Amino acid sequence: MVTMASADSALKKYYLGAVSQQLDTAANPLLARIRRSTADVWGKEVRRLAQYGVNGGVGAGTEEGALPAAAGNNYEQFVTTLKNLYGTVEISDKAVRASENSAGAFVNLLNAEMEGLIRSSSFNFGRMLFGDGSGVLCSVSSVSGNTVTADGVRNLIEGMVVDFIDAGSPVSGATGRRITAVDRDAKTFTVSGAALDDAVDAGADVCVQGSYNLELTGLGAIFQSTGTLYGLDRSTHKWMVPYMKSNVGTLTEAAIQTAIDRLEEQAGSRVNFIVCSWGVKRALQDLLSANKRFVDVTELAGGYRTITYNGIPVVADRFCPEKTMYLLNTDDFCLHQLCDWKWLESDDGKVLRQVPGKPLYTATLVKYADLICTRPCGQAMLSGITEK
Repeated sequence: MVTMASADSALKKYYLGAVSQQLDTAANPLLARIRRSTADVWGKEVRRLAQYGVNGGVGAGTEEGALPAAAGNNYEQFVTTLKNLYGTVEISDKAVRASENSAGAFVNLLNAEMEGLIRSSSFNFGRMLFGDGSGVLCSVSSVSGNTVTADGVRNLIEGMVVDFIDAGSPVSGATGRRITAVDRDAKTFTVSGAALDDAVDAGADVCVQGSYNLELTGLGAIFQSTGTLYGLDRSTHKWMVPYMKSNVGTLTEAAIQTAIDRLEEQAGSRVNFIVCSWGVKRALQDLLSANKRFVDVTELAGGYRTITYNGIPVVADRFCPEKTMYLLNTDDFCLHQLCDWKWLESDDGKVLRQVPGKPLYTATLVKYADLICTRPCGQAMLSGITEK
């Protein structure tokens, strides 16, 4: 007989491992390339020593002269706060009781909930990889009733629950709104609840519920030329600035190779992964075809198949900014985590808990982690590429 106790046990014993593997290796091809580590986690922070430059204790001299003075490696300490990543499933008491005499129906119920959690988590964590940590999905251009025109809807999908943020603060009466429809051609989306005309002004930001300035330190934060990263000021730490070429226009092999050569020449970094927007990938395929180049295909971790450029995998990602190509050395990236995905347990060890005052039970998957790139100067970005 199926009970809440057996449901709780199934989530812990049978579903946790499968869900963790899906989120770590199948959520996103870039995420699958990034190693994960529990090292360098101290309390609620990640403190990682990063080496830059070279050892200075090298020199030439005379046969009887003094030896070179010792000058060891250069180190700086990166400091970032572990981000709290959550995914919640909800099961009604009615659904459990309806399947209590059918193990098959119960398994189907849990499978459906887990698949929904994986889809939602994959979408959001894949999006965070390209974000700047602010959690901003888009900015409001105009509002008409419950329909919002935005500067882009790439990061939006039906079912998301969002907050509207103005001047860094949640807009009263415009938080916890669920997206009911997205028009990607018109760049509009519709939310639940009362009309927003009097509450939300143009220029307001849209964020995932409760996530403002609390998301992973993604590529959007790493590919900046000013400000701070991991507690270090880029103005006095120039090696914290990646190679960035804007207004590329028509994509050429020379532009790509220049970026690759620049990283190897100045940072000793070898590009092993290229990620771009779909339009840029098509432009690259056209370029290779026009030059009569054979387009090879390779298989990546998680079962992804993709084209290559000079042996380097090229992956198109829905969250990569338009007209943009990132050339990365993924060996320099690490997702530092307190632990892998775990169920949030109550004092009695249960993961399924009743929602107060409602015939519903929820279970929450959690990971505490943040992304660190130890060699930002070993990464490159081409932007302003003409898409196909």
